[in-house]
Amino acid sequence: MFEVCANGVESCIAAQEGGADRVELCAAIPEGGTTPSYGEIKVARRVLTTTRLHVIIRPRGGDFLYSDLEIERMAADIAVCRELGADGVVFGCLKADGTIDIEKNRFLMEQACGMSVTMHRAFDRAANPEQALEDAISLGFDRILTSGQQPKAVQGMELLARLHRQAAGRIILMAGSGVTEQNIREIHETTGLREFHFSARDSFESGMQYVNANLFMGRPGANEASLDYTTARRVAATISQLIN
Repeated sequence: MFEVCANGVESCIAAQEGGADRVELCAAIPEGGTTPSYGEIKVARRVLTTTRLHVIIRPRGGDFLYSDLEIERMAADIAVCRELGADGVVFGCLKADGTIDIEKNRFLMEQACGMSVTMHRAFDRAANPEQALEDAISLGFDRILTSGQQPKAVQGMELLARLHRQAAGRIILMAGSGVTEQNIREIHETTGLREFHFSARDSFESGMQYVNANLFMGRPGANEASLDYTTARRVAATISQLIN
């Protein structure tokens, strides 16, 4: 099963053309992904005719310790996703001590009843991954997106393999972060995982002819003269490493 981290409708279209089974639609990728806009979800749902649509429910970047007001907004965003026909949602809440927040995750699970639900890489910030796995199972999550608590999945293969054995078919583990056409087979063969999450993006030069070099819309020094999009070529190339 192949899931593409899509940063917009254009990337959703490319993911579908490349053969992805599912997309996780996100905004603000440099912050680790936040909830996309109503319009982004609505148009993505229209263009995705054969690929399933999951939407990240994350009100901000940073940690996964959420206030009651943030949880209220997350519940409202889940309702929007249901209204617009998303197939699933992606979220995760932690307590200050790095344990899974059972109460808040359970509340959001209730809001998402009937939808497919993935725990995102909040799992990789959990203090005890083995206990976090059991908590995710008890809460009823369908899968966990994880890099094995390392910056890249290829670095976390030992933990991924161990968690896969512990899960014993009770929940799906999906490898994500830095998964490419160069390493997806190694990750699969080393860990036994069968679901993979990757972006398959390339950079494209902006069409702007005039740029004010003294002004940045975001982080100073960032390259704002290029745009990153998933490409069907790279999606297909990544999938082919396991399918062919």
